[in-house]
Amino acid sequence: MNIPLAERIRPQQLSDYIGQEHIVGKQGTLTRSIQQGIIPSLILWGPPGTGKTTLAHIIAKESGRPFFALSAINSGVKDVRDVITKAKQNTGLFTTKNPILFIDEIHRFSKSQQDSLLGAVEKGWVTLIGATTENPSFEVIPALLSRCQVYVLESFTKDYLLQLLQVALHKDSLLSDKDIRLEETDALLQLSGGDARKLLNIFELIISSEKEPVHITNKLVLQKVQANPARYDKTGEQHYDIISAFIKSIRGSDPNAAVYWLARMIAGGEDVKFIARRMLVLASEDIGNANPTALIMANNTFQAVSSIGYPEARIILSQCAIYLANSAKSNSSYTAIDKALALVKETGDLSVPLHLRNAPTKLMKELDYGKSYKYAHSYDHNFVVQEFLPKEISNSKLFEPGNNDRENHFRSFLKKRWKDKYGY
Repeated sequence: MNIPLAERIRPQQLSDYIGQEHIVGKQGTLTRSIQQGIIPSLILWGPPGTGKTTLAHIIAKESGRPFFALSAINSGVKDVRDVITKAKQNTGLFTTKNPILFIDEIHRFSKSQQDSLLGAVEKGWVTLIGATTENPSFEVIPALLSRCQVYVLESFTKDYLLQLLQVALHKDSLLSDKDIRLEETDALLQLSGGDARKLLNIFELIISSEKEPVHITNKLVLQKVQANPARYDKTGEQHYDIISAFIKSIRGSDPNAAVYWLARMIAGGEDVKFIARRMLVLASEDIGNANPTALIMANNTFQAVSSIGYPEARIILSQCAIYLANSAKSNSSYTAIDKALALVKETGDLSVPLHLRNAPTKLMKELDYGKSYKYAHSYDHNFVVQEFLPKEISNSKLFEPGNNDRENHFRSFLKKRWKDKYGY
């Protein structure tokens, strides 16, 4: 049986686990729970190849719990109920260590499938560990999400990827006896994109196609990968590269490229809601007030394709992508909130100016709450110059109108109203 390298060197205990120090390092948030065997139901959220499945197996093994696994890709409600029935039987034997039910790709479960887990999780028949590459806030039903701790796994850094290569070279039973010289690693690391599985698949591909001694260089890696693109990307791991190209094509106002990358995702079986959600974010981040209708269009698209699905959803997605690509662009809302958040982080909890405070009681009025506030509608054009920021950051400029017709119109309004204050 041809077992892939990534599976052959999969760590079996926490001490051998590489990466995710913020979760399972010495001071990791999950480390103490694993050591004590007190495991909450949890969701592991992160990109492909970040060790979600491995961590679930280690948690079960080190906590001494029975382990049941399902994949949301090919499992239904009946499969969930069958596992829960077995888990309930085991729970009677393990009163303090209920079984672990691991569900890979949990974001692919429908609402009814996720509903079928609620009772078992709530009553403690199972400890649920779900793995997902999608934001659980969108893909996991609130009732189930509220019963789980969410842990975010990060893409592997360069140092962690290099550690994995050394483990493969020295500990794998098939590679440790080979004459392999790792002369350059830049291409390996770049092509892996922080995905450990992808890194090891490429590494194994190159070694299996070369005679000993194998001298791994950047040139060799690029030659082999370009000649055999399907060998290491069987599970759609171009997912993030293609959605990136799609978003950048829309941002760059190229409808032809946008539709092409959209077609690539549709042909590859990409989740229709994943595509629509990314366009929804883009409509605010990259178009914003240059064309507020774009957000309405994207939101309606998300609702429509969520109800309709493929194949008809392709038409709606195409319409929205073309509309967004042809729309005027502005990232002023995006940059404004990021500047504001940075300012809040820098300056902390500044006091609300007295004239802006609410004064529902006599005491508050006596303390000058609301005093000297100028009611805008009592002035010409419903506008009056006054300070709305704390005095420590008065006159801070966070919003800068973009260079487009709609925001230029808004800029003209601001010039009339805020010229003395902001100098627009």
